[in-house]
Amino acid sequence: MRHVLFAACAALAVLSSAPVLAQSPAAPAPRVQVVDGDIARFWTAYDAVRAESDPARQRDLFQRLYIDQGTPGLAAFMQAKGYTIDTFLDAIRAYPTYWDTVRPRTALAGQALEKLEIHLARLRELYPDLRPAGVYFEVGALRSAGTTQGDKVLIGVEMATGDASVDLSQMPPNLKRFFTTYFASDPLENLDLLAAHEVVHTQQRGERQTLLAQVVYEGVADFVAEKATGRMPKLPYVTYGPANDAAIRTAFRADMNGEDFGGWLYNGVNNPFGTADLGYYVGYIIASRYYDRAPDKAAAIKAMLELDYADQAAVQAFVDASGYLNAGAGSGI
Repeated sequence: MRHVLFAACAALAVLSSAPVLAQSPAAPAPRVQVVDGDIARFWTAYDAVRAESDPARQRDLFQRLYIDQGTPGLAAFMQAKGYTIDTFLDAIRAYPTYWDTVRPRTALAGQALEKLEIHLARLRELYPDLRPAGVYFEVGALRSAGTTQGDKVLIGVEMATGDASVDLSQMPPNLKRFFTTYFASDPLENLDLLAAHEVVHTQQRGERQTLLAQVVYEGVADFVAEKATGRMPKLPYVTYGPANDAAIRTAFRADMNGEDFGGWLYNGVNNPFGTADLGYYVGYIIASRYYDRAPDKAAAIKAMLELDYADQAAVQAFVDASGYLNAGAGSGI
């Protein structure tokens, strides 16, 4: 297993107007541990499973060669996404051409690390209280390209490194549509952006009970990641949202205090707008309007990252301060 440790942030330059404290060493920059050894372990287990026809033997091999030897990141990923041995084995058996064609691409995940280090330095500038996090490259079972659990960023490389060369022919139509759209967004090229988004999530706190809290949670991660990386993901909601802002805002107001995320997040295109994840757009605009209105930009970032998403009154106050959901609010990313 390769463990790569790098500084999350470079030391900030001291402003010429700031006083010099001769005996006050700078606080050490938080570090990010990047672990990728589970990728190789997965493919060892995959080869063993494919060479074995007995289901019980397949389970034993996969358990011993991948799960039992996995990192804490693999255990966290399995817990976060409800993965079991059967989840993995069912996906391996159902889509062998997918796995065979995505395999060489999973080795490319490490190329995002250099850019990620730069982004983390920028995050430290934006938010000096940035806490350490671990980034784990995992092979999942096609449920997530990226998520978090606690201080762990969990990247599913079997999705996050794919492109149009990956064979989707064995998938049902709904999955084929999803992956075709997702791979068109150049996920490998944007893996550093995804990782930055997920690192932001490791800084946030509070369980989200309403749709409003969840979209703000996601939108803040998009907004702060954009500040760190200088770009947004090439996903449909980024362009569709500004062009249809008024209708989106009206529809969102009707749903925002509910607990059903299905029409707005993690939903594919099965919603009235026919565009996935428009809740990210709503949350991003709320965060950006809050930032634009704030006289102290550093304090605005701090407020975003320290917002307690379990406190619905605090979430509502943040949204109100943005002005976005008020009548006559403007549009555009």
